[in-house]
Amino acid sequence: MTTTVLIALVALLVSAGVQDVRTREIANWKNAAIALLAPLWWWGNGLSLWPDMVVQLGLALLVFALFIAAFHFGWMGGGDVKMIGALALWLPLQPLLAMLTAMSLLGGVLTLLLLVDRALRRRTGQIEVPYGVAIAIAALFVLREPLFNHLGGNA
Repeated sequence: MTTTVLIALVALLVSAGVQDVRTREIANWKNAAIALLAPLWWWGNGLSLWPDMVVQLGLALLVFALFIAAFHFGWMGGGDVKMIGALALWLPLQPLLAMLTAMSLLGGVLTLLLLVDRALRRRTGQIEVPYGVAIAIAALFVLREPLFNHLGGNA
């Protein structure tokens, strides 16, 4: 079951990243699905209700609250914040910190690429960064370990 849930998460992440590139939005149903699949992941991995699931939920709420501040200041879109909060339900502290670090670095690179593109095309105005791409790639990077361990044995 955990492999099926993980594959569903990968499909949702890829779909959200593609949608963000095309429309600069991430559908609420995709973020809701990511969040709602997390308890199946917990159950499939043997997390106990107390303290494991409660700690995971608290960590996700903390991360979501921090990124709501980024939304408030206009640094991120609402879909991006919801996606980060939903993914925080899946990841214990260390992998979550790795994802957030990778997301920040990828987001910075993506922003620089868009700025260079704007300059080369001699366009003006503010760029809209599809940050969902950076979030999705960072999450896939962090999830590579459980994905390959579940599908490939002792890789």
